[in-house]
Amino acid sequence: MGTSVEAAYTDRAAEYVEHLGTMASVHPSDVQLVGAWAASVEGALLDAGCGPGHWTAFLAEQGRAAHGIDAVPAFIGHARHTFPGVPFTTGSIDALDAGPGTVGGVLAWYSLIHHDPESIRVPLDEFARVVRPGGTLLVGFFVGPVVEAFDHAVVTAWRWPAEALEQELQAAGFDIVETHTRIAATGRPRPHGAVLARRRASA
Repeated sequence: MGTSVEAAYTDRAAEYVEHLGTMASVHPSDVQLVGAWAASVEGALLDAGCGPGHWTAFLAEQGRAAHGIDAVPAFIGHARHTFPGVPFTTGSIDALDAGPGTVGGVLAWYSLIHHDPESIRVPLDEFARVVRPGGTLLVGFFVGPVVEAFDHAVVTAWRWPAEALEQELQAAGFDIVETHTRIAATGRPRPHGAVLARRRASA
């Protein structure tokens, strides 16, 4: 995520937290999916691009060792204040401060939406580096018929066909486990996707 994206979120951090910063704003199906994923992971969990920290806190409430990282200091400040005892760090998902194979699973819930097709492999390669072989990655994203940019409420974002994102994950060293999509009858909220992928064993 570039500095312009960070600046856009910093400018609207309070508004974002108010509308999307609690588990009350999360679809029940997503709560079930993320909870089931977390229960299946062995080892520490990293919430990459944690925003206001509600998903990290949710993971910690499940009894998991969870750590949140985000590039927006206002989000990290809110998370630390709201969820004391849960570790949060300011940093970029493009350059994670974690050693190779030290993480059991990574949650990237809508944290890749501002990476274009030319840059998305940067964080995906980082996830592949830090996730142990056999560990898993769960990605939440906007679904669309083609890879394309659109006007997001904060700053330009990208939607992906599930198959295209799966190809990027496979190229980064992950095997696809399952994919979920959800499309509302009214078109709002926007079509949603989630891909669960397993880190391939090193050659």
